[in-house]
Amino acid sequence: MSAAPKPEGGPSMSEMRVARSLSSTTIVYLVLLLAVVVGAGITASRGRNFFSIGNLDNVFTMMTILGLIAVGQTLVILVGSLDLSVPFVVSLSSVTAGGLMAGQTGRIVPAVLVTLLVGAAIGLVNGLVVSRLAVHGFIATLGMGLILSGYLASNYQGSHGEAPRAFRLLDATRIGPVPMATLIMLTFAMLAILLLRRTRLGHHLYAVGGNADIARMSGVRTTSPVVAAHVICSMLSAVAGLLLLARLGVGQPTVGAQGSYDLMSIAAVVLGGTLLGGGKGNVVGTIAGVAIFAVLDNVMGVMELNPFLKDVVRGVVIIVAVAVYARREIDRRPPRFGAEPPPGQAAIEEEAR
Repeated sequence: MSAAPKPEGGPSMSEMRVARSLSSTTIVYLVLLLAVVVGAGITASRGRNFFSIGNLDNVFTMMTILGLIAVGQTLVILVGSLDLSVPFVVSLSSVTAGGLMAGQTGRIVPAVLVTLLVGAAIGLVNGLVVSRLAVHGFIATLGMGLILSGYLASNYQGSHGEAPRAFRLLDATRIGPVPMATLIMLTFAMLAILLLRRTRLGHHLYAVGGNADIARMSGVRTTSPVVAAHVICSMLSAVAGLLLLARLGVGQPTVGAQGSYDLMSIAAVVLGGTLLGGGKGNVVGTIAGVAIFAVLDNVMGVMELNPFLKDVVRGVVIIVAVAVYARREIDRRPPRFGAEPPPGQAAIEEEAR
């Protein structure tokens, strides 16, 4: 049996087939596997077990808050927008719920409902400004973030309110090495996956993010997906604030900003393979991106690296990931000016589609 022809100066047909068969999601999970293997080796060299219950609990805990926010950020980026107000929504939710609960179990449900409604209202404003006033999401949500930051700074000088013991069980409860809070995050991630794959709204998110003008001419109401994405993102940020309240026991007006959840959530989404321009990506890849950052932080904590060096490592990972994805997109572009493709190229492209 003859070997597949190899274009002169280029990769063989089999190499091209393998390269095209690997999706961005597959690549990011392979990177996650590599991070776990290398991390386990480094941890073992320090006399610790990466797969111990205590260490896995630490990794899952790191994933929880960032994972919730990154899931919402994925929806916003898919629709072609951004949300830089998420850390301040987290902080506002923390102090709002803590103040309303005031350490009383009977106030848990009303406090949670009010907090989620506040998050939804913020997301609604963001979505309407972006879709109706044609303000880019970067600017619209940056402005909202500044408004919320000013409100928090002028009204809360320290910790506020108190979470009752029953509410703190959300963070204290474990199922094996997995915290209950992490299971809540994964539940919302699964719901987001179903939303994108099985609902009309999910399909419209991709359509509007891919090309809003074409989506509009195809009969899609482009305002609704943008508003819905921002509302869901802000509500998930509110849930993240509630879980931080359960962890800390009191509301903290700076807890969101301290976590840099705006930039870190965008980084996790991009690392997971979602295009910043919108229209392509998924939540499954985002969760892998979140897990990679959690593993890196855990291993760097074991190595006792300087915090500034940790940021350098994160930055290198992000740049390399974006460069790899960009290169793959360039390689997939058709030849210009009607040039003839290499033998068998058309068949490979058809199979990839």
